[in-house]
Amino acid sequence: MDLGTIIGLTAGFGVIGWAMMLGGGIMPFVDVPSVIIVFGGTIAACFTNQRIQYVVAGFKCAVQAFLDKSTPKADMIPLIVRLANKARKEGLVALEGEPIDDPFLARGVRLGVDGLSPEVIREALSGELSAIKERHDRGQKLFKFMASTAPSMGLIGTIIGLVQMLQNLSDPDAIGPAMAIALLTTLYGALIAFVICGPIAEKLVHRTAEEAAVKKMAIAGVESILKGDNALVIQSKLMAFLSPEERQSLALE
Repeated sequence: MDLGTIIGLTAGFGVIGWAMMLGGGIMPFVDVPSVIIVFGGTIAACFTNQRIQYVVAGFKCAVQAFLDKSTPKADMIPLIVRLANKARKEGLVALEGEPIDDPFLARGVRLGVDGLSPEVIREALSGELSAIKERHDRGQKLFKFMASTAPSMGLIGTIIGLVQMLQNLSDPDAIGPAMAIALLTTLYGALIAFVICGPIAEKLVHRTAEEAAVKKMAIAGVESILKGDNALVIQSKLMAFLSPEERQSLALE
């Protein structure tokens, strides 16, 4: 579970809700027509922008903003070194039943045990990595599109509210609801863009970069295992993927 995303969304809506409560309550900021215009219009625009399956897949990608299932980079090094030492002592076949938690690394090792060359394995794993990045990119683009579209839908709602208000200036009872639509659609659009979709899109970008780095480490590790590199050489290669802070924490363990 990514506590940063949970804390950010909770704190963001908490601060906004607290400000509303201090001003007299939340209910004055609830307006069904405004919700329909902004939320419904933004979702509708997504389906116009992308195929249905891509929109659904994009929303599924949002789960990665809340969950981080990838193996930490610092944990990959001792795992790969252990596999390399076993392969050097007992042969590649000994890795066939070895438990490997990371599925991407496990697939690379399995291909090596099956006798494929390092070049073929690199090509296969690199292709899989490119496909993963492409799928993640669709999710990022979807939320970036929503972040840019929601304020526009808010503007549309504002225009609708102003038109309704101007048409009913002679009726004081109609001015209030029309003004509520005009103002609240702008608020809802800003909330979707700057509290939800924009931050989630950026979190997905960072998550993809982190996952890609881990998978590149796995590719380099599998190559080293198949070439029979010793533990020191493998560790030196993989340490290049770590930041100075990560190297320091690994050295202290």
